[in-house]
Amino acid sequence: MKKFEDPILVVVDHVGDLENGYVLTPPSEQLLTAARKLTDGQIYAVALNPSPQLDRLAAYGADYVFVPDLGGRSPRVAGVVADAATACINELPEAAALLTVSNYRGREVASHLATLMDAGSAVDVTRLSVREGKLVAGKSVLAGAWETIFAVRRGTPVIALRPSAFEAEPVEVPAEAKRIDVEVNFREASTAVRVVSSDAREGEGPSLTEASVVVCGGRGTNGDFSLVNQLADALGGAVGATRVAADEGWVDRAIQIGQTGETIAPSLYIGLGVSGAVHHTCGIQGAGTVVAVCDDPDAPIFEMCDFGVVGDMNQIVPQALEDLR
Repeated sequence: MKKFEDPILVVVDHVGDLENGYVLTPPSEQLLTAARKLTDGQIYAVALNPSPQLDRLAAYGADYVFVPDLGGRSPRVAGVVADAATACINELPEAAALLTVSNYRGREVASHLATLMDAGSAVDVTRLSVREGKLVAGKSVLAGAWETIFAVRRGTPVIALRPSAFEAEPVEVPAEAKRIDVEVNFREASTAVRVVSSDAREGEGPSLTEASVVVCGGRGTNGDFSLVNQLADALGGAVGATRVAADEGWVDRAIQIGQTGETIAPSLYIGLGVSGAVHHTCGIQGAGTVVAVCDDPDAPIFEMCDFGVVGDMNQIVPQALEDLR
């Protein structure tokens, strides 16, 4: 695979706080891995907290870590992140690309950055390569019916990479990542929005977009997600839901998968009572193995799943749980 010689900038995410410590997120580890596959040059991470995990960042290939001074502003505000990243890219004008995670914030940040930098941008990208000195990106469109490839024609490419598009791979012999503090000039528009408060959801297990196993419940659950939760717990996975389940108020909309919800790429997806409407299945195109349990033999999901079981989930799932236990 051809590579750049120029550096790549990666906006990474951490979870935690100053008191308990910050932890690098798995999608950020994947971003750093992707950057290493694209360039023989140096990798610059942009950390949005005052105490980033330098050792962890180095373990996945970061040579330098930009730490922009947010001045107490929240990294949850896309404009704040965009201004911080712009200050860092100004320190590195020769960068071949800027990568960020394609989540709710990353997609908005990418649009801000493209405007500020007068550059091209792409979100929900699943494939990256270097061809004739240009960064070429690929993604699914039209609910997964088409695969597209494209290149940015102007400026430094701003790419929001979908979680799980690349498998995180630590470097064999990590070097010491050097910290670089950066001053930021914030636009007035960036400070017009501020975070008043935030409430963390209490829950166990991996997050939906980062989980290697996702168990999803649909209309066939009739609002009872107990078996969905039990199977997810048994497999160490996350719980997801279809739009119908969210619309009916059976689950929190935060776990909705599909066109108007999250896009996921787990190694294993299990749909329980999920018919497979296109607005849902477009969100699971990146799944490795798709298993469906549905009592409708004509359900569309059986046309795209790897393994299908026609039957009542209330009879099938308890049997599976017995075997797993």
